[in-house]
Amino acid sequence: EVVVEVARALGISESEAAAHDEHSDRLAWRIIASLGIPQSAVAAPLPAELASGEPAYDEARRRVVEGVIAAGHAVIVGRGAQVLLASRRDVLHVRIIAPIEQRIEYVMQREGLDRAAAQRRIEAKDRDRAHFLMSTHHKNPADARLYDLTLNTGVLHLNSVVDLLVLALERKARRLVVPAEALGPGVGLAPYSGAPGDIDPLAEAEKGSSN
Repeated sequence: EVVVEVARALGISESEAAAHDEHSDRLAWRIIASLGIPQSAVAAPLPAELASGEPAYDEARRRVVEGVIAAGHAVIVGRGAQVLLASRRDVLHVRIIAPIEQRIEYVMQREGLDRAAAQRRIEAKDRDRAHFLMSTHHKNPADARLYDLTLNTGVLHLNSVVDLLVLALERKARRLVVPAEALGPGVGLAPYSGAPGDIDPLAEAEKGSSN
């Protein structure tokens, strides 16, 4: 019902919306469907005069993300949320990565694809997501500053990743009441007792060889 309503607000049919597949990752109908949010979560109706071009989908995407936040607790996967919600301290931004070979094995197992198809799917998704974020928000998805955490599942089990995310979420939630001026890595720390020195690799190598 939400999909149909947003498609109507955009002046297109649901089938026309479906024709815009996930290559651009901007479609309001796909965002809403994948998040499973109720119709009341869309904070305001989309302007009826919106056309079905990319600006309209981009506006719909922004409205949906705002609606999800207004509705309460949620997990948002992608959709540029790491940029749209960057200024909100009540959001935990996480990037999950893994070695390409392990990702291929994962997709083969979960989606029943052969190796070549799984690799093509992964490469296409990575390429589309990177293009979307850079073209729409002028950000590189690999920029570590967009995230609170980056977790590599090459060794960590997925359940362990969930445990870490819950811990990080709880710890960040505790900081919501802290004034902005009291945040940062240097707050509350005393100055070094002396000037910190850098390790000289050559000197260390010579010292090691003499031993």
